[in-house]
Amino acid sequence: MLTSPPPRFNMAAHVLAQAGLRAGHPALIVPGGKVWSYADLEQAVRGTATGLLTRAHPGDRILMRLGNTPDFPITYLACIAAGLIPVPTSSQLTTPEVTKMARELSPALIVQADGIAAAEGNWPILPATALPAMRALPQADYAMGEPDRPAYIVYTSGTSGQARAVVHAHRAIWARRMMWDGWYGLTADDRVLHAGAFNWTYTLGTGLMDPWSVGATAIIPPDGTDAATLPALLTDHAATIFAAAPGVYRRILRQRLSPVLTLRHGLSAGEMMPDTLRAAWMQQTGTPIHEAFGMSEISTFISGSPMRPAPPGTLGYPQPGRQVALWTPDGPADHGQIAVHRSDPGLMLGYFGQPDETAARYSGDWFLTGDEGTRDASGAIAYAGRADDMMNAGGTRVSPVEVEAVLSIHPRITEVACAEVRVSPELSLIAAFYTAPDLLDDAELTRFAAGRLAAYKVPRIFVHRDAMPRGANNKLLRRALRREWEAAYGQA
Repeated sequence: MLTSPPPRFNMAAHVLAQAGLRAGHPALIVPGGKVWSYADLEQAVRGTATGLLTRAHPGDRILMRLGNTPDFPITYLACIAAGLIPVPTSSQLTTPEVTKMARELSPALIVQADGIAAAEGNWPILPATALPAMRALPQADYAMGEPDRPAYIVYTSGTSGQARAVVHAHRAIWARRMMWDGWYGLTADDRVLHAGAFNWTYTLGTGLMDPWSVGATAIIPPDGTDAATLPALLTDHAATIFAAAPGVYRRILRQRLSPVLTLRHGLSAGEMMPDTLRAAWMQQTGTPIHEAFGMSEISTFISGSPMRPAPPGTLGYPQPGRQVALWTPDGPADHGQIAVHRSDPGLMLGYFGQPDETAARYSGDWFLTGDEGTRDASGAIAYAGRADDMMNAGGTRVSPVEVEAVLSIHPRITEVACAEVRVSPELSLIAAFYTAPDLLDDAELTRFAAGRLAAYKVPRIFVHRDAMPRGANNKLLRRALRREWEAAYGQA
């Protein structure tokens, strides 16, 4: 069982605890760019913390609008080191989406990069161009305190269609220690290449925070790297672990691969990986892929690992130290909604400013994920689908209600419903079904949505219908739309 964090704790101090012991060891490699030693990284983080404290006070919220560069994790950790509360956001968000977040959070400061959509309004701005000079400032002390106090906020789509701000405590990083053996097989000698962008939470945790916490080397490809070049980067940088979303593995496998001699295994998260894709990777590289299941409110908590691979057709096992149940109205069972006990140190503090929404996610002491599962005789959990209509877009959950709200204001659409549809055994996409007096142009609908939604939320398929399927109580049946489309065009 995982022990509790020390009573005086800071998440950034925990992540950089190896810096003094491994000062000259490479902490971050950006192929074709700078190699950051642990000494470089700690100086950059704590120097930036000093600079940020001239603009904000401990406890203030800092909205991060940065691109795919090392500025992102450095600023993130600098905020936490200083006792500020960073809110990392996707660079793909549009101005309306970011404006809504700013109005909800009232940030004391927005760290803003050029070319990234900015919030409307009169907000205090720190240009990203000011960050490099801060790195050389004297190092700020780590702001120590209770492990349960807020450390950072991330956004996730809610079933109501309103993006929810998820507040996490400093102790969340301590809980990630359960992943070291329960998913990664991570050691200080590892070189972890993560294919995601710096400003993606999957990369931030799996690709950066966790390797740094053990003193390993993180390798993040520069912005714009083609997936076809990733196998060469794995070889060139002697990577031992490769992490990516299933879509990246799919793109890599379009070419013939040679084994990477140093590679032990791959990691996958964000969306379900088809067995055919995993088998193809194993056949070409000779290495397994270990998958993890989680969500923004708790990160990953069920996974396969080198020590205990997931049986075929399952998500794997609850990580050592996790309390996971399959919850029903009558209590735990072998089939039910996947739930996590409220004592888990990785579980969120709550949704920012939404105590009722937070309370609604619990049944007694169990946090309900909204995902259904089945447990086999070995204790492995198989995924049985969503308890609601949430969609998955390249590893990020998207509420159909959020996308529908945008498309419903189109002047020629009379009704709209969105669902995730499977177009092949290995690929699913967001589809928008709409009623209108006549067929609308797909390209025009794409442009309309893209001006109001992050790119990953924009439907890839538009379907004109005469009417929407509804149940006896007039409830919209999104699952019926999905089943009908897959039966006609896709993969059921």
